[in-house]
Amino acid sequence: MFDLTGFQRDLLYVMAGFDEPHGLAIKGELEDYYETEIHHGRLYPNLDTLVEKGLVDKGEKDRRTNSYRLTARGRREIEARNEWEQQYLDALDE
Repeated sequence: MFDLTGFQRDLLYVMAGFDEPHGLAIKGELEDYYETEIHHGRLYPNLDTLVEKGLVDKGEKDRRTNSYRLTARGRREIEARNEWEQQYLDALDE
């Protein structure tokens, strides 16, 4: 996950919270979080990068709508990142 941008990591986290979301659902969640518009030219190339890296599978809901879901590798990467972050957050409590 070290080679991903923060935006790409956020895409993975959003997808982890859904069952095969489509691009506009992901876009809406990120727009709520970032409090700004996410343009298609930013969203879809980054989703394609995650597919190319084997972290996300891309499917078809219908002829116009793609769906996305984390692969097993994508889930492992999120879990590893979460463990890495947690070690530093735990240090706040000490």
